Amino acid sequence: MKQFTFKINGAEYKCAVEEIEAGKTQVTVNGKVYEVETEAPKVAPKAAPAPKAAPAPKAAPAAPKAEAPKAAAATTGGVQVKSPLPGSVIKVLVSEGQAVKKGDTLLTLESMKMENAIMAEADGTVKQIAVSAGQNVMQDDLLIVLG
Repeated sequence: MKQFTFKINGAEYKCAVEEIEAGKTQVTVNGKVYEVETEAPKVAPKAAPAPKAAPAPKAAPAAPKAEAPKAAAATTGGVQVKSPLPGSVIKVLVSEGQAVKKGDTLLTLESMKMENAIMAEADGTVKQIAVSAGQNVMQDDLLIVLG
């Protein structure tokens, strides 16, 4: 049994509610007993979040998406330097056509209020710069292609 106190138009009502059967409820208001019919709560709003389980199939397309950049690396014939984490490009320190050595800093990426130096993974020449200063990037976004 649940007990409530309601104020309706300034008048106070003490109520006790007890369900006696599905769809029928016994309500006591200020000592007087009433039997009322009730509707079951609509479950449709709770059923609506169930389609949110659909993002699981999105995980499957993510795997082919991860393979696509590898195919792009093969077609460009270069080493792709990707963002190791989400952040914002602060400075691009190289230009296209510039020769770089493994370990040279290519750009600075800010993530979680920390500056991260993104370095060349191999010796080569900068073939493509895919980002610019001020641009936001996500993890695994292409930053630079070395040839």
